[in-house]
Amino acid sequence: MKVIASLALVASASAFVPATNMVASTRLNAEMVWGEYDDKMWDNDAKKEVYAKWDPTAPRTALNFNPFETFGGNSPDASGIYPGENRYKDPKRGDVSYAIMLIEKAEIEERIANPKPGEEPGCPGCKN
Repeated sequence: MKVIASLALVASASAFVPATNMVASTRLNAEMVWGEYDDKMWDNDAKKEVYAKWDPTAPRTALNFNPFETFGGNSPDASGIYPGENRYKDPKRGDVSYAIMLIEKAEIEERIANPKPGEEPGCPGCKN
């Protein structure tokens, strides 16, 4: 009986000994890239610059995304990240007035009427 109890004690003690081949994960995310306007004013002019550089046929990244694309009714931050996703940062927004909104509405209608070549739902540069 004492032998069985001793073996059980030794066997359970090995559960607290660290594994010899265990490697701690210390890898940093070297691919973490922020958008060109991160921590800068993210107004309509900044979005138009990012849109001009956007290539819908290339994979979507923090430097290649459509700043006017919505996802779940939300607009992306300056790195193309949407609210609720990891790394989302509330952008610094510019002034808004009714007159400015009317100008932006005309620009939106122009963009919708004349999409970039390759801009279609499911393209590599789109979220949707």
